[in-house]
Amino acid sequence: MSTSNSRVTSVLELRRKLPFPLRGLADLAYNYWWSWSSNSTALFRDIDPQEWEVCGHNPVSILKSAKYERLTQLLEDPSYLEHISALEKEFDNYINQKDTWVNRVAPQVTRDNPIAYFCAEFGIHESLPIYSGGLGILAGDHLKSSSDLGLPMVGIGLLYRQGYFHQQLNSQGWQEDYYVDNPFREMPIELMKDNQGNPLSIELIIRQRIVKVQIWRAQVGRVSLYLLDSNREDNDPIDRWLTGHLYGGNQETRIAQEVVLGIGGIRALTILGIEPSIYHLNEGHAAFCTLEIARQEIECTGKSFYDIEDNVRQKCVFTTHTPVPAGHDVFSSDLMDSFFAHYWHQLHLSREQFLALGARRLGDPWEPFSMTVLALRMCRTSNGVSKLHGQVSRKMWTVLYPQLSEKEVPIGYITNGIHAPTWTAPLMADLYCKYLGSGWKNHTIDPKMWAKVDDIPAEELWWRHKILKERLIAYTRYKVKQSRIKRGEEEQRINATNFLLDPNVLTIGFARRFSPYKRAYLLLQDVERSLRVFGNTQYPVQIILAGKAHPADEEGKRIIQRLVEWYKHPELLHRVALIEDYDIYTGQKLVQGVDVWLNNPRRPLEASGTSGQKVCFNGGINCSVLDGWWCEGYQAGVNGWAIGEDAHTSDQELQDRIDSESLYCLLEEEIVPMYYDQDANGIPHRWVDMMKASIRTNAPLFNTNRMVTDYVSQVYVPEISTSVKPILAKFKV
Repeated sequence: MSTSNSRVTSVLELRRKLPFPLRGLADLAYNYWWSWSSNSTALFRDIDPQEWEVCGHNPVSILKSAKYERLTQLLEDPSYLEHISALEKEFDNYINQKDTWVNRVAPQVTRDNPIAYFCAEFGIHESLPIYSGGLGILAGDHLKSSSDLGLPMVGIGLLYRQGYFHQQLNSQGWQEDYYVDNPFREMPIELMKDNQGNPLSIELIIRQRIVKVQIWRAQVGRVSLYLLDSNREDNDPIDRWLTGHLYGGNQETRIAQEVVLGIGGIRALTILGIEPSIYHLNEGHAAFCTLEIARQEIECTGKSFYDIEDNVRQKCVFTTHTPVPAGHDVFSSDLMDSFFAHYWHQLHLSREQFLALGARRLGDPWEPFSMTVLALRMCRTSNGVSKLHGQVSRKMWTVLYPQLSEKEVPIGYITNGIHAPTWTAPLMADLYCKYLGSGWKNHTIDPKMWAKVDDIPAEELWWRHKILKERLIAYTRYKVKQSRIKRGEEEQRINATNFLLDPNVLTIGFARRFSPYKRAYLLLQDVERSLRVFGNTQYPVQIILAGKAHPADEEGKRIIQRLVEWYKHPELLHRVALIEDYDIYTGQKLVQGVDVWLNNPRRPLEASGTSGQKVCFNGGINCSVLDGWWCEGYQAGVNGWAIGEDAHTSDQELQDRIDSESLYCLLEEEIVPMYYDQDANGIPHRWVDMMKASIRTNAPLFNTNRMVTDYVSQVYVPEISTSVKPILAKFKV
């Protein structure tokens, strides 16, 4: 079915509002390329800095709300007009570039048959709040690097009416959750329409009702991200909330969303006229897409499921991100009956055959349906997201491969990375242009280029880092002040934020989901010891915390409350800050400004982690448990610190004591002394050397350009990929 170009319509409507010399801003606003290009943010921010903050850094909103008088004022600024002109040329060259990495290396992947990348969340930018954390940020960075490398790709996700929850803390430090509707029509996305101007939609049967799902598009450089939305007036009021919240609701809501993502995603691609060469399932949430691919092929060929099963498998690849069995989505057989009783007949399968596709153990009538098992069975390759996670995954799923040893279980690994242009501070990017070359962003996987970091004068690197830290502290003060005002705290407490934190003090950052296994409480294992570290007046240490606990995670909320109680101690009055309602923008400020990034999960539950990788590109140094990516990045005595080294025990309380003692010792004996070992000009030369090592050793490895090239060479391109035989025996009744 052909469709009109809704993006053209949206851009034209915005262009008509703008004075002629500014109309190029409309094209830029509707493509998230602006969010990682050079200095483009200023073009939108300078229209109205205050409104830019209010609208959540949304370029479409700022242009639509701008007064005509203000827009004409900008016309009098030649440097502003020159900036627009230069950026338009850069954007045009980027979009129309022919000599891309993929065209040179893997020309068989074409725009006619792109990679389809499925994920339950995408973290592209704070103005598109359809993400919760690491999985979504990784997915967003994957799309950006695919665009940069010229990899033909489309993303498939859900457009959540209210996204993930917003966070505020009450006067007792208890997390309170609230939701806000996303103003879709004011955001940099377009509703897809048919040639008659009607919203393009697909139909699904969910809970014995027909549900219509419309399709929106966000443009991420050269990559289109299609987002599915059930909030239509012709749907049942309950079904309109199917895409209401990310990771909200009960098991019935979860399975309904995964039907929309997987089955609905394939139908959306069909109605859009897109025929992917590969379907990439980023986590098990999208595994139902394999069933819809099979159903469509059965419908076209008349063959049985088992005749076309291998054809489906050859088109599908799977990445798992969860290192514990309890973290994988499973659904009861009763719930599967409720949602799929109409569907398995279309696959020419019996109920038993259908349920066996997601069973860890055959023959058990109470065995739940596992989305990960379905993905492992129906995909030709599967991988974890770090070397250690690959090992953990092979051990976890060896039950599915009884004929193989643990080492032979066909689950490999491709270690995650981050999109360098998104997460590198402009001030650092400018430094890299000066010393590594203006094209450094195009060579992020080149270790020889990064070796030039050693040529950067210590004074210049330290000066830029101090500016970024001052910006982080100013931002933190502002956010904490706003939170205290919102809670109605007394004026003295509100004014105290003017003295919160000190740019000259060693600053630690800790920001992530407040899940118990992340162990945000580790610093509090010995309260007196923690006061000795953070309350030291001669060599002070300060920490900035941020993150959310899932609304249903009571233990995670209690951890936040404990931290709030801790930092109210008089000795920590200006040394600890907690930023509420963590998002991408806060994350950027943190990873760009801290001295040390702290990560202390319970091993081996950190599949990869990427926040510490972002810190490296900005000269920050990691202090982390040897888990996830840090097992591969850490070089003892060179580029950071390892908490607990290799001391492992199954006794969790004992492990907490071991790791907390290690952390206190590292801070007191190594980290603090090195930071305050400064010359007459205030430059800590040994510290700066480790900053350079952090950049030099980690940057070429832990970026999404390297990650995507690995996916292309190891997974996407059939000539290079290794076929994996189906797991388990076929279950026929």
